Parts: sequence; structure tokens; C-alpha cells
Amino acid sequence: MTNTKPVTLALVGAGLRGTHYARLAVATGNVRIAAVAEPDPVRRERAAAEFGVPADSSYDGWESLAGVPKVADAVIIATQDNEHTKPAIRFAELGYHLLLEKPMAPTEDEARQIVTAAERAGVMLAVCHVLRYTEQTRIIKQLIEGGAVGQVMNVQHLEPIGWWHFAHSYVRGNWRRAADSSSMLLAKACHDLDWLAYVLGRPAIKVSSFGGLTHFRPENKPADAAGNCLDCPVENTCPYSAPRLYLGCLGDTAREHWPLGAVTSTPTRSAVLDALRNGPYGRCAYDCDNDVADQQVVTIEYEGGTTATVTVVAFSVLGHRKTRIFGTHGSIESDGDTIVTHDFVTDARQVLPVNPTGASAADGHGGGDERLIEAFVAALVHNDPALILTDARSSLASHQLAWAAETSRHHNQVTSLRQ
Repeated sequence: MTNTKPVTLALVGAGLRGTHYARLAVATGNVRIAAVAEPDPVRRERAAAEFGVPADSSYDGWESLAGVPKVADAVIIATQDNEHTKPAIRFAELGYHLLLEKPMAPTEDEARQIVTAAERAGVMLAVCHVLRYTEQTRIIKQLIEGGAVGQVMNVQHLEPIGWWHFAHSYVRGNWRRAADSSSMLLAKACHDLDWLAYVLGRPAIKVSSFGGLTHFRPENKPADAAGNCLDCPVENTCPYSAPRLYLGCLGDTAREHWPLGAVTSTPTRSAVLDALRNGPYGRCAYDCDNDVADQQVVTIEYEGGTTATVTVVAFSVLGHRKTRIFGTHGSIESDGDTIVTHDFVTDARQVLPVNPTGASAADGHGGGDERLIEAFVAALVHNDPALILTDARSSLASHQLAWAAETSRHHNQVTSLRQ
């Protein structure tokens, strides 16, 4: 990126995602981190040291930062899901542009408040829908808009969360309880619902959904299992063994950042074992206080009659999303590594390589993280919100679809979306 204008960012929430976004921003060559706001002193001091933020620009929370005159062009808000609304609204009112980690907020009312605040203040709001920014997405959208498949009639889309990722985040981790964060669908698959709207270029009008918490329940706990993996006689045969997962991260820089970074900030065997003994990540996966769905299917009808299914499942290998798009003149299939097109007129089949990075947060979501940050920084440099591939209203629409799907799942009904 041409260094035409320096950009300053304030980091609110110096956890794994916030720190990752800040690093990517600094790597563009156009950004300086001007302030850090983080209640955890270890995380705050570590982020301040990494980004060269002086002590008088390090704050013990977003409220402290919001209580001083504006110190940056924009703010990265990467607090926990249920702690997005108040800082997003306040920093918009103070004139900061916003990079907001997904989901926007746990409820529709809160999300609408954020959108209204950003629009009223005239600031840019970029929700971190990183899938819009991958090379795979660019190619698929270009194929559809270029008429490669004719009119899209149906899409089958799979989000394979990964067995260990689900246990880490949605059974033992911060997203295990809907009341403390949000539904699994909103927390994990608002990416996917947003992605479909983006590549199809049309709004959803109806949705139904089925699924729930089917496996990670006390009644499925093996008879001899203990409450903590470190004490468990069947741990070595359990797919959800915490020692196997977290000790296996040691020596791998990416995996030490995530998922291990959520467990302990010290990547040593003794620190991992201590964290598993005394923290939430060593608990038996069948003996936690989790309540979010571990598998879910969403069926969507879009304007114009196009239909789609989105399957989100814990019981898989963690990998790229897999998508099959069926049109009147051809089809597209993508596994994240390649895109295969089939022309119904010529019967020709073409294989297009994508060559992404890995699919997980540790790998940058197939390059989507890096390109999102590059787009946001470019928008700040050039004062051009069009460089951001999503806007506040589009992000709100994808979240509304998730909430409507949850209404359908809980009430056994087809839910219409307000237009």
C-alpha cells in the first residue's frame, strides 16, 4: 500500500482477534497503534509493548479511552460478543471509524443501535465478515455475475467447524452459552449467511432451521469418564481430549497463538497442564455448562426463488467451507482449494486453483483476515467507504437472517424476513 497518509488505530480488546487485526494493520505500513484499552493487565501490557504504545495511552477498559479526547482515526472493537454495543455506539459518537468483530451484537435491537449510531455520526463501520475478502469468494462472485452458471437456482453450503475447534470454542470456551455470547449460528455462521447474500446479490425472504445440542450432553458422557481430562481413564480414546489438543499445540507457532493462546499465555507443558487443571479448558466435554447447538441446518429462500441450505456441524475435520452452486446453464463446486465449473452447453469442466492459506483463525481464514484489514486501512487512507466490501446495513441483514433462523428452530416454523 502506498504510504500516502498515516492512519492511527486504537485497539479495544487485546485478545487473540484484536491483537491479530492490529498486527495485520501495522503490517500494511500505513498504521500506527495509538492506544490500547484492555481490562486484563497482562494482555494490555503485552499489546502496548508489541505496538510501542506508551503507558499514558494504555487504558484499563474502553470507558477510560472514551473518556479522553479522540486519539485515533479509527478503533478496532474486539471485546467479547456481548460487550460490543456500548463501545461501538460511544466511539461512533466520538467520531471514530469502526472495525467491529463479528457478530455485531447478540440482539437485533443492539445491532440496530450500532448501525444508527454509525450512520448518525457519519463514520465508517466495517464488520469483520472476512469470507467476503478471500480469493475464492472473488472468483465465485465473478463467475456468477459473469453468467457462468446462468441463473442460480440452488446452493448447498457446508461449514465444517471441526471436532476439536467446536469443543474448544463452543463446549469449553467463551461461546458455549447463548446468554453469555450468542447462538452458535450467529457466532460462527453469520460469516456464511453473509457470504451467501454477497455472492448471490439478493436478499433472503424466508428461512427455516433445525438442529440443536445433540451430543455434548451429560447423558452422553462415557461411564468411566472423569470431570477433568487430566483425571480421566478414557481420555486417550476420547476425540475431545484436552491434553491431546493443547499439548499438541506446543512447538507450532500458529497453534500456540490459537487455540492455545486462549488457554494460557505461556506455551510450556507445565503451564498448559496447570491451565487444564485449574481453568475451563480441561473439563470433560460432556460435563460443561454449554447450551449452544452442535449441529444445525438452515434452509433459505431468496428473492427471485433461489434456495439454499447451510449446514453447520461440529462433527467434522476443520477445513474450508464447501459449496455447490447449481444454475440453469452450469454449476460451480468449491472445496476451498479449487473451484470446479461445469458448462451445460459445452459439457466442459474447468478446474481453477485458489491456493489459499489454511481455513482456521490461526491461518487467517484463507487470506480473508489480511485482505479485510487492507481494505479497511485503504478506506481510511482514501476516505472511501466503497473500498470496504460490506456496509452496516448489509451486515445487519445477515444477522437478521441468523436471528430469524433461530426463531424458526426454537418455534418449529417458517420465518419471514422483514423487507
